[in-house]
Amino acid sequence: MRPTTFRDLIRAIHQDERGAVSLETILIIGAIAIPILIFLIKVGWPRIKNFFNQGLSDLEQGALNAQT
Repeated sequence: MRPTTFRDLIRAIHQDERGAVSLETILIIGAIAIPILIFLIKVGWPRIKNFFNQGLSDLEQGALNAQT
């Protein structure tokens, strides 16, 4: 029996396909999620920020009205 060479180890690693389906699934999910996240950051975040800023100013105005 001959000893295992470095070349044999590299060949075995390249031929091993375990986990390939999981990796492909993760890549597909990432390819779908990244454009959605970019859209939410570019379009949705300013609207969300404006909504909360308006709510804060309404709250501050209500507090000022309650003091007087």
